[in-house]
Amino acid sequence: MTAGGEVKVRIAGAAWIAGVAQFFVLHAMVQSAWERPYSWARNNISDLGNARCALQPDPTPRYVCSPEHGLMNGSFVVLGALLVVGAVLAGALWRRGTTARVARVLLAGAGVGFVLAGLAPADTNENQHVLGALLIMGTGNIGLLAAGAGLSPEVPALLRRAAGLLGVVALGAFGLFVSGHYLGLGMGGMERVAAFPLLVWASVAGAYALVSPAVTRCGPLSVPR
Repeated sequence: MTAGGEVKVRIAGAAWIAGVAQFFVLHAMVQSAWERPYSWARNNISDLGNARCALQPDPTPRYVCSPEHGLMNGSFVVLGALLVVGAVLAGALWRRGTTARVARVLLAGAGVGFVLAGLAPADTNENQHVLGALLIMGTGNIGLLAAGAGLSPEVPALLRRAAGLLGVVALGAFGLFVSGHYLGLGMGGMERVAAFPLLVWASVAGAYALVSPAVTRCGPLSVPR
């Protein structure tokens, strides 16, 4: 890998770590500002970004009032932008070929989804917000699944296998969430099973890209998939 390629990979890793970290920090801050306790089971993630206090009837009735919704929506945008940065700059961690290209595009699509969700709170522009959610939990999770085959063999096998496994789990949870089957986790709980695996994997992959000496040996490999 060239020095420039190594720098790009390090920046990608830092972007993924920073994006995920600020998201969870601000998630905790915004939910703590609720007068009525926020529930990871009863409330979905988007409730934190709703601009108005109101009873939300779908998919399950709940009262939503998020005083710091601006912080949450800003966090969505920052997370999405940094996920895209990571997908674009981490090229040396991937194989050459269609699988890797598709995986990176789909992962970047999840980043675009977070940006759309942040710019359009669910209670002000539902259609755009839903599109963002589909990109996150649909496109992004397919990209996570594809990453298992698209990453370079220099990347630890555990990280590659985890991408595929988490992609399967998250896609299954997304199907259950959309169909209204929450398996005792509640609406918010099942949504998190569909949305958070991508973020957990991105933070671990980012840490690997940022600190692992093996990164210097990685390069786009012409291994057919």
